Amino acid sequence: MDLGLVIGRYGDALQVGDGVCAAGDGAAHHEVIARLIVFRPFVEEVCIGTIIASSEEGIQVTIGFFDDIFIPAYWMLRPSLYDADLARWVWTPNYDGEDDNDEARGIDSGIKMEEDHVKQEEVDEGDEEENRFEMEIGAEIRFKVKSINFTQVTNTAKGVQATTTTTAHSVVAPRSERALSVGSAGSAGGMPDGLPLRRRSSSVDLNESEKVPESMHIVASICEDGLGLTSWWAAADQEDESEADDVITEE
Repeated sequence: MDLGLVIGRYGDALQVGDGVCAAGDGAAHHEVIARLIVFRPFVEEVCIGTIIASSEEGIQVTIGFFDDIFIPAYWMLRPSLYDADLARWVWTPNYDGEDDNDEARGIDSGIKMEEDHVKQEEVDEGDEEENRFEMEIGAEIRFKVKSINFTQVTNTAKGVQATTTTTAHSVVAPRSERALSVGSAGSAGGMPDGLPLRRRSSSVDLNESEKVPESMHIVASICEDGLGLTSWWAAADQEDESEADDVITEE
């Protein structure tokens, strides 16, 4: 049964059965009933971990006692890119939509173009740095669980095989693209409530494989507002609180 990752035993054994000796084995085997502490997050559960590795395929995250959490490239915040020189992922949000809103409010386009020309020379480089949010190694990150994979390795007549059972919602993940388009992160990663869980199994021959897959593996996402590095949204919360304090002071 795919119950999750066993952390340890909780309390004493509740029941210990009689010992049974198997042929060719001198040890006694007992059937034991006990309570265990098991880690198994729910699909769509939000957790907090730490980045421990980064590659073009995605980001690996640890929560201290469990390291097999992976955020693939197609579940990154949009738009994001992988900086090969820094060996890390970078979120580069585009705020051009704010300028369009200003024009819709009736701001004269000629005056606006002059203002933009003056500001361009002063803050061009600063804006580029401000709109680059790097996901460095060791940073705290908030993510949402998308699927849980359990792999069982067995010896069969054909050789060593790995059978993986995946639990996830019955939805299609966003397409993986090198240049991710700008859009609403919430709509891209949002998930309707009440979706049924889907379980599927697949077997792989490990005879020619050098690495045995992990017994439990989690695929996660940061493709929503509020997900990603906790420092990004903590700064936004502080700004909102300061603005609220200013409004109260003025009143």
